[in-house]
Amino acid sequence: GEPGSLLLIGCTALFEVIETLGRSFDLHPLILEDILNTGQRPKLEDFTGYLYIVLKMITYEDSDGAIKVEQVSLVLGPNFVLSFQETQGDIFDPVRDRIRTAKGRIRKRGADYLAYSLIDAVIDNYFVVLEKFGEEIEDLEEQLVTEPTSETIQDIHRMKREMIFLRRSVWPLREVVSGLRRGESALVDKETAVYLGDAYDHIIQVIDTVESYRDMVSGMLDIYLSSLTYKMNQVMKVLTIIATIFIPLTFLTGVYGMNFRYIPELGWRWSYPIFWAVSVGIVTAMLVYFKKKKWL
Repeated sequence: GEPGSLLLIGCTALFEVIETLGRSFDLHPLILEDILNTGQRPKLEDFTGYLYIVLKMITYEDSDGAIKVEQVSLVLGPNFVLSFQETQGDIFDPVRDRIRTAKGRIRKRGADYLAYSLIDAVIDNYFVVLEKFGEEIEDLEEQLVTEPTSETIQDIHRMKREMIFLRRSVWPLREVVSGLRRGESALVDKETAVYLGDAYDHIIQVIDTVESYRDMVSGMLDIYLSSLTYKMNQVMKVLTIIATIFIPLTFLTGVYGMNFRYIPELGWRWSYPIFWAVSVGIVTAMLVYFKKKKWL
């Protein structure tokens, strides 16, 4: 007697179960193939009598900071919603609890609102993942300022790849929700379209945040490379100054190290102290000159 019923199935490769459900609900064979092929991009397909929706559920692994992506397939009919997942136990648990406890509108509205609730749960989890990424980016920025290491650049490259992957998973979802809220299908009523509009706004926020994080990570990479270049320039500057200082000293020692029989200065009593005085004077004059030019 409920306006909508929910059938959630967590599966990895339960072909027999999916095939049985396909026959029971008269699902197109291409849908069954897409459900089993978990490499689909988020999309919305309108079949006769039902809608097929593909989502990407994203979770954050605290152990290594990587993201885990799971495909979720939804089939929205006039009075049923089928949900196919790769694993059991996920972010849909609050929705299941609301169905069991009859809290909120979920038991009073149709199947389209139930499908919206599942989609909204996926979108809300994006914010949780992005919050984790934000904390990791802050830690990377602190490492970059204090003492960057080779592991820092590896973490930056990993974050950049994951931002690109996250964007690829989230961006098509905007088209999916936009297609649902336009009301082109009779399976989605106008009241549910209002809620889908709110979900669309959330997706835009997620996309903007992902773009901002991606720009921040790219900027961190530029900062790291600039820091390495600056440190290398500092080292080269010191080495160049040292080499430049020793050029005249090498000239002097070369002159007085030549094997000529008659070098008048060799017979002078104060030749050695004068030699060192001249050498120290040259070094001092060059350092003063470098300082005046702001090379030091």
